[in-house]
Amino acid sequence: MPVRVLLVDDEPLVRAGLRAVLEAEPDMEVVGEAADGAAVIPLVRQTRPDVVAMDVRMPLLDGIEATRALLRTVADPPKILVVTTFENDEYVYEALRAGADGFLLKRARPAEIVHAVRLIAEGESLLFPASVRQLAAEYGDGGGNRAARAALERARLTEREGEVLRLMARGLSNAEIAARLVVGTETVKSHVSAVLAKLGARDRTQAVITAYESGFVAPG
Repeated sequence: MPVRVLLVDDEPLVRAGLRAVLEAEPDMEVVGEAADGAAVIPLVRQTRPDVVAMDVRMPLLDGIEATRALLRTVADPPKILVVTTFENDEYVYEALRAGADGFLLKRARPAEIVHAVRLIAEGESLLFPASVRQLAAEYGDGGGNRAARAALERARLTEREGEVLRLMARGLSNAEIAARLVVGTETVKSHVSAVLAKLGARDRTQAVITAYESGFVAPG
């Protein structure tokens, strides 16, 4: 089955460029387009995409609020890939905090765009871990976020789960974590699932942001 992608951007040229790149791949299908975040929820319900590639800055409803609304309203929501002009942007970090699964620069090369969409769809690695770390260092709460600290305390992660979370924050895939810890990949998947469930995190990105904002992992 192809990865189904919904494009949301107020610039027609950006949408056209993304569509051309993605539809050149045999395992990808663009199922719809929207020019503003306000149209996301009905389009998601209509087209059932696997990934929404969403501009972070739009005139009526930006990518941050559209992400919050989508995750709050739609059961079993798609993955959300924020598309942005600037990498070191507080809007990007707020979108990740709101529940986006990763971000992509508009100037990215075609191969990078395809890789980002595939990685987000698979959900087994953190997209651009160094950039997420930099954003957390600049716009996070320096380990002083009360909600994040409370979530981590409630989680009561085991020592091994803590190791897995630290390696997730470094961007390692399940296979890479398995090799590092000398365990099976299925064991790592179980640990990752336990970490996400205990933290109440939707995915790896949200778990890693909680780790940074609670001070469990230093973003610097």
